[in-house]
Amino acid sequence: METLQAAFLLFVFVPLVNPAPPLQQEPFQFDGYDTDVSMESLIQQDYEIQSKDIIKDGTNVSLDTSLRLQGDDSQLDVPTTKDTNLPTCLLCVCLSGSVYCEEIDIEAVPPLPKETAYLYARFNKIKRIAASDFADITTLRRIDFSGNRIEEIEDGAFSKLLLLEELSLAENRLIKLPVLPPKLTTFNANQNRIKSRGIKANAFKKLTNLAYLYLGHNALESVPLNLPESLRILHLQYNNITTITDDTFCKSNNTRYIRTRMDEIRMEGNPIVLAKHVNAFSCLRMLPVGTYY
Repeated sequence: METLQAAFLLFVFVPLVNPAPPLQQEPFQFDGYDTDVSMESLIQQDYEIQSKDIIKDGTNVSLDTSLRLQGDDSQLDVPTTKDTNLPTCLLCVCLSGSVYCEEIDIEAVPPLPKETAYLYARFNKIKRIAASDFADITTLRRIDFSGNRIEEIEDGAFSKLLLLEELSLAENRLIKLPVLPPKLTTFNANQNRIKSRGIKANAFKKLTNLAYLYLGHNALESVPLNLPESLRILHLQYNNITTITDDTFCKSNNTRYIRTRMDEIRMEGNPIVLAKHVNAFSCLRMLPVGTYY
């Protein structure tokens, strides 16, 4: 009996005296990467690789694919599609038809989602606008390229934008104006290098909805011809305008003609004395702002 008790005690207490060493946990690895590499860095690496392939092939990645890039490595090889817009909407901010690409140093117009209605690409390094940039984006209503380096706009770049109402090309390097879409209500080309020969004679004639025209701080030698009746605000300050005719704003053959919608004309900063051209303002409700003596 005593022998059995001794054996029992030995069985119970030996593990306490000589405990087994703890199990060594195997180091965690993720798809062959060292544990020092974080999940965030892996996702970033995957995205950068995918983005390079996307740009090379000229296609976009779908939102569905972007979710897999962030959390499901088993499906990273899913092919991309052409109907999606992930690269642009990662570079820019896309919200309900609006695309914000401001101050991100892009040098060209990025591919846009087909439903884009408002594009804000201010303060970048864009130098040229091509006809292909908006060829498939017929839903655009507002475009703002202020503060870029645009020197050239390809013929027909805006010709298919039949819904476009507001266009700003202010603070660029343009020497001539492009053909403008017919439904514009606001056009801003302030602070460029535009001369009168860079504006076609009928550039504004057919823009029957144009209410706000801003051409200040350019190099115009004369007031643009054939201004539409719809104009309310016309800014021409700080150009090189030296002459005005009786037909510039009014109609010399119709003394009863009145421009009822024109509320403001700014011409200060031009080398012209407006008092010498009184008949040129006879149809206006208010005299232009500028030098009269």
